Amino acid sequence: MSRTRREFLALSAAALAAAPASRRSLGPRRRLSPPPPRKLKVLFMGGTGFLGPHTVRPLIDRGHEVTLFNRGRTNRHLFPELEKIHGDRTKPEDLQALAGDRRWDWIVDTSGYFPRVIDQLAEVVGDRFGAYAFISTMSVYSDWMAANTEDSPLATIADPTVEEITGETYGALKALCEQAAERHWPGRALNIRPGLIVGPGDNSDRFTWWPVRVRRGGEVLAPGHWDMPVQFIDARDLGEWTVRCLENEVFGSFNAIGPTGGLNMAELLFGIKVVLGADATFTWVDNAFLQEQGVRPWAGPDSIPIWVPLEPPFAVSSWEKARRAGLTHRPTGDTIRDTLAWALEERPADRPWRAGISPEREAQLLRDWRERLPTSEDDTAVESVEETG
Repeated sequence: MSRTRREFLALSAAALAAAPASRRSLGPRRRLSPPPPRKLKVLFMGGTGFLGPHTVRPLIDRGHEVTLFNRGRTNRHLFPELEKIHGDRTKPEDLQALAGDRRWDWIVDTSGYFPRVIDQLAEVVGDRFGAYAFISTMSVYSDWMAANTEDSPLATIADPTVEEITGETYGALKALCEQAAERHWPGRALNIRPGLIVGPGDNSDRFTWWPVRVRRGGEVLAPGHWDMPVQFIDARDLGEWTVRCLENEVFGSFNAIGPTGGLNMAELLFGIKVVLGADATFTWVDNAFLQEQGVRPWAGPDSIPIWVPLEPPFAVSSWEKARRAGLTHRPTGDTIRDTLAWALEERPADRPWRAGISPEREAQLLRDWRERLPTSEDDTAVESVEETG
């Protein structure tokens, strides 16, 4: 017997809500078992931003020896027990702090954006380490809207010496960084390609905005097609899996995305509603109208986060290779709860939102949208994806 979309979405949302709430916004860290085969010495380039702490913590928990190299400007209070070397990696003179005869088993690099800095690091450390893990991005692919596997064509750039990060250069520069790593350390490089990284501590506000908005309740503007696929990864899952890769000497390139089982925009929004017990309804507004109104997609001021104005058929990139290498995902409900807890308890209240639209802008868009709709359609605008399908 076929189910209605209402029943399907209710089941999906209930699955998101099934996991118990975490006691703290960062959530209880999961135990990575079995114990590591040996203690690793790790040089971590970065380590105190967003993804960095979620990778450093499991390294510490697993008994590994970690040295941080960064500018010492972000979250300086973190990890007082670790050795910290301060410097700007883009300046060759600062990298000289890593010269000498010290050796590491792994270098983990979450802060490489230009191939030049990979070349400079290679010149200083040479072969005084075992392997190199580079946090890249799904944006390395030439067509990021395609169903990409690790073998899909990579983005290119006319001038590889460009060092300005834009939407056009970001992915191609990351691809060049990967190629530099493989050139310097062939067979000893791990290139991890995450998509949207979410969870507690995410200052981009792309995912964070949604739990905060749905919790506020009322009529919520839901963008585009309800069945548009949404792919992301919790920073804690990414960090823990990276540690497992180090311990098991995993090399090569991997798409690091999720969640397990897949998710579309409607399932995400209804899931947030159920997980948080929010008194919210959703009105689906089409892509063309939002673009006409100048609403930015994906991120940034006056944007609807995560939304991309795509039209069917939709493509979903594969993370099967990473799954076979041990990547797992916590329940999305945990990510929703913990991200909201962080936003309410730890995100600075006076910091402007880097993504999302204001309540006033949202209300005006909804009014204008309703004026556009024929009367018969207006009656079904709210919760419209719950029709029988």
